[in-house]
Amino acid sequence: MNTGSAESRGLFPGALEMMILQALRRQPSHGYALVQHIRQTSKDLLHVEEGSLYPALQRMLKAGLVKARWGVSATGRRVRTYELTPRGETHLHEERSKFERMLEGIHLVLSPVRS
Repeated sequence: MNTGSAESRGLFPGALEMMILQALRRQPSHGYALVQHIRQTSKDLLHVEEGSLYPALQRMLKAGLVKARWGVSATGRRVRTYELTPRGETHLHEERSKFERMLEGIHLVLSPVRS
């Protein structure tokens, strides 16, 4: 995904944040691990770049959806690990519900007309 607005990335607003929160629901992760998880889980269809990931993480930190702590990676590098907060869990549930309703509506509009 390119940096810039959600439209230029080809995602609707909030999609990246929802994917990050879902990934953190599995386990706390650092930025590179989040990028890899999204890429692998999407079967290489989605590529998140640092220019999109870190601003999204910063917005979520400010909103209290995630918390962060510094640590050391398996390779000995200093990394910031992000973790889902209870507020983030609630936000993810609400956003997923909205997304699923939106998808249902789109599916109904795109479905063949039935007589």
